[in-house]
Amino acid sequence: MPVCSKKGSVIFSGFRALGLYSNHLPHVVRYHKKHREFYVVTAVGNCFHTYNVKKLGIVAVSNTVPEDISYLAADRMLVYVANGRKVTAFARNKEVVHTYTGHGADVHLLLPFGDHIISVDRDNVVIVWDVESEEEYLQITFDKVSFEVSAVMHPSTYLNKILFGSSQGGLQLWNVKSNKLLHTFPGWASGITVLQQTPAVDVVGVGLSSGQIIIHNIKFDESLMKFQQDWGPVTSLSFRTDSHPVMAAGSPVGHIGLWDLEEKKLVCQMRDAHNTAIAGLTFLHGEPLLITNGADNGIRVWIFDTAGGGGRLLRSRLGHSAPPTKVQHHGLNGHHILSAGQDGTLQSFSTVHERFNRSLGRGSINKKKSKKKSLRYDELKLPAITTFASESARQSDWDSIVACHRGYLMTTTWNYQKGSMGAHRLEPKRFNKNRALNVHATAVDITSCGNFVVVGLSSGHIDVYNMQSGMHRGQYGEDKAHKGPVRGVSVDGLNQLTISAGADKLVKIWKFKSRKLVHSIDLGTSPATTHLHRDSGMLAIALDDFTLNVLDMETKRIVRKFPGHRGQVNDMAFSPDGRWLITSAMDCTIRTWDLPSGCLVDCFLVDSAAVSLTMSPTGDFLASSHVDCLGIYLWSNNTLCNMVSLRPLPSDYVPTVIMLPGTCPNQDEEGEEDDDLNSEMIEYESPEQLDQQLVTLSLLPDSRWKNLLHLDIIKKRNKPKEPPKVPKAAPFFMHTIPGLIPQFAPSEGSNQEEQSKIVNFGVLAQKSHFYQQLESATLSNKYDGPVGMLKEMGPSGIDAELRGLAPDMGGDVSVLQGFLKMVASMLNSKRDFDLAQAYLALFLKLHLRLITQEPELMEEASRVSEKLEETWTSMQTLFNQSLCLLSYTKSALL
Repeated sequence: MPVCSKKGSVIFSGFRALGLYSNHLPHVVRYHKKHREFYVVTAVGNCFHTYNVKKLGIVAVSNTVPEDISYLAADRMLVYVANGRKVTAFARNKEVVHTYTGHGADVHLLLPFGDHIISVDRDNVVIVWDVESEEEYLQITFDKVSFEVSAVMHPSTYLNKILFGSSQGGLQLWNVKSNKLLHTFPGWASGITVLQQTPAVDVVGVGLSSGQIIIHNIKFDESLMKFQQDWGPVTSLSFRTDSHPVMAAGSPVGHIGLWDLEEKKLVCQMRDAHNTAIAGLTFLHGEPLLITNGADNGIRVWIFDTAGGGGRLLRSRLGHSAPPTKVQHHGLNGHHILSAGQDGTLQSFSTVHERFNRSLGRGSINKKKSKKKSLRYDELKLPAITTFASESARQSDWDSIVACHRGYLMTTTWNYQKGSMGAHRLEPKRFNKNRALNVHATAVDITSCGNFVVVGLSSGHIDVYNMQSGMHRGQYGEDKAHKGPVRGVSVDGLNQLTISAGADKLVKIWKFKSRKLVHSIDLGTSPATTHLHRDSGMLAIALDDFTLNVLDMETKRIVRKFPGHRGQVNDMAFSPDGRWLITSAMDCTIRTWDLPSGCLVDCFLVDSAAVSLTMSPTGDFLASSHVDCLGIYLWSNNTLCNMVSLRPLPSDYVPTVIMLPGTCPNQDEEGEEDDDLNSEMIEYESPEQLDQQLVTLSLLPDSRWKNLLHLDIIKKRNKPKEPPKVPKAAPFFMHTIPGLIPQFAPSEGSNQEEQSKIVNFGVLAQKSHFYQQLESATLSNKYDGPVGMLKEMGPSGIDAELRGLAPDMGGDVSVLQGFLKMVASMLNSKRDFDLAQAYLALFLKLHLRLITQEPELMEEASRVSEKLEETWTSMQTLFNQSLCLLSYTKSALL
């Protein structure tokens, strides 16, 4: 039977997602009266983010809903989201407080309306809900053929009135309180996409699918003005309220048109405001600020403070508009992650705060020409980056990033400090820029010093370039380094060796400086990718048969082989100490292999396969990018904070699916998983004695037994010079019994009545509790009780108890013999060895003369002496063996 996991990953737990800001849904702007601040709410998958407009800093991330959000709306108190057939209300931008169920189809429109919320589903059913009671107040059903609801709004000052727009072009004004149709507007023979209230009462802005914009007076049913945009349907409308009669209209191609409503003309065009359709745009009330968002995963704030009426970009939050293909940590502190996406951009995301994010732009063959005209229409723009390498050693002096582009022979350099493309385009001269040869760069690496770049090509060539000058410095091999495409290339940490892997199933090790072949290893299967851990000299090689090999650079041998993946291995990452190899594959698993033991210690599934992995240089986070996901997901390393028990996983282990960070289950479910994890955790408790053959010392501090032989000297040194003085007003004290463990003495008043007046002379010769325990232990031959009592006593108490064993102090010879038997039992058990030596030394010091006079005591003492000598001999043998082995390992040539 396969072993199934209940706890997912032991090592990693989801932390957060980076680079997710917006999707195709329009944003919502809210105003907080107490904070006197505007907030913008955007949907991201099955949760929504709240940002303050002042700095575009993230304020809150909502709890997740079961399905992706299909519409977003908000009023003064709550945020409403449509997910599937449900409508959910959130309070404090995070917590679910209301859920409205009753729709038979997916909800696609929402409108907060006082104490009610209006929702429209795909079956053309409109339901008015009571917000607090979650009950249905009214339901209206439209004929989908004649009137399919596509937009809804509440006209300002129109009490209980709702205006519906249809995809057929007509409008209807309804009174939702009386459930009556008040008026029908014929429309303009084109579907209505947007309805927006203008600053003027009775006047509504209508956006059509034909690109026409109508400013219509619904009181007199007449059109005041009409505009036409040539970029397709109107996606959104907004009006300025800061004494400038300007209307902004969004388009599906990412342009924004600004129209003057007084002069009835187009004032300005904001082209390429977004790379995709404008999902939403909103002018802030009374301010010259325009907020836009789009499906390109971006939020932008524009300010209108320049001549000409156009807006300039004030601040923005931008992520990848297409899924990232390669992520890698940059620098040694682990705070920055470089990411290359299918949109052709190279970006840097900060794990600390969004304000440290930066975009390095998109690649271009000719940077100067691309600046003269828009890069969107530039024929010289480069395709997406397939792989890149970065090194922070000399990034303040010259370029520090080298990237390979899809299908391109030329590799580009990038400057992290300047946040832009670099000065060089690295291309070998042997091909004479012949594009018909279909040769492209496949692998790249930068030396640890930041001075050289090694580039592998699909033709089998490997070239070396100088990073500062961009000049070609040589190639590996007389003609080609490999007979097939180069799948991976790496340089060790000291610039001594270069390792290359090719489709010819060979891994070759070269001298970096002389570029001579040192060693060649036949893998038997073509490698797919490689990854080198420079500190340990371990090279991980992923093969086309989905297995993993680990090559030791020192011995030039394959030291580990890991089968287990059932799909193409996409990426690999080492932990900073080189102990773990973390791999991701198209089987949607992320596996962690322990190199010293050669075992799989962690494995979990994700919803979409991870295409790239990178481990933080500090070991605190693992970052991953996934198929069809725009974000970068951080996984925290649990071993840095908790005690994690890592056990080898069996070959038939079945991993469980873990939700991506930012899309995690509710906290209650997480708590249950944590409980299961803790219940399965094995806590190792060290026994009192590891083995009966080993000598075990006590855990008592040295002060409890080391000074037993020197108590006379200590008491003489600590003798007071003058008697203590009684204070005039002594405070109240509770009487205690002397000892290491404080105990209150019993009160005398309670026993005064019961106390007899007859003097009991037996009290004067009363035996101590230790004395009694020793007597009973001598009869039963079990000495754990008296040994435990001695452990709890201080040096003075032990001295007093041993003195009280003598016959002249009320003791007996049999008890002295019992004490020697107790020491012998401690030596036999080989436990508390240090205490046995100290107790025996004090006993001999106090009673040596008496022992010589009593034959029984002499016989018992001789047995103890023999046992002691035997134990010391065995210990000395063990010491000699350990010292011999240690001296050999120090001097031998291994």
